[in-house]
Amino acid sequence: MSDDDLRAYSDIVIDHFQHPRNAGPLDDANAVGEDRNPVCGDHMKLMLRIDADEIAEARFQTRGCPAAIATSSMATVVLTGMTVEDAARLKRQDFVDAVGGLPKAKIHCSVLAAAALKKALAHYRSQSPASQSA
Repeated sequence: MSDDDLRAYSDIVIDHFQHPRNAGPLDDANAVGEDRNPVCGDHMKLMLRIDADEIAEARFQTRGCPAAIATSSMATVVLTGMTVEDAARLKRQDFVDAVGGLPKAKIHCSVLAAAALKKALAHYRSQSPASQSA
């Protein structure tokens, strides 16, 4: 990223882009959601391990711009330790706020995290109750 590019982002975005948290696969995930932006090509896979209706671990794999990677990273930080019920109430603006804001042209990056979360929670809820408590 050039210095001009860096000025458009908050320090939080820059930090999470340069030092992403919780990147990589989660082999024992019991909730997985993916979303893709067909216009810009950004793609996010969100993997959660939910124990007793609490998100015990969250990991991501994202291909995209710095804002998409940073937002994905921050999403895993925000989600870890959160109840499924509280996570279900999160909106894209919550992810934008968590990274200290995004330039207007990059707000779509927060949609990836919110949409992948919604799909991951739907995946979790679609499983039998026995598999959710395992």
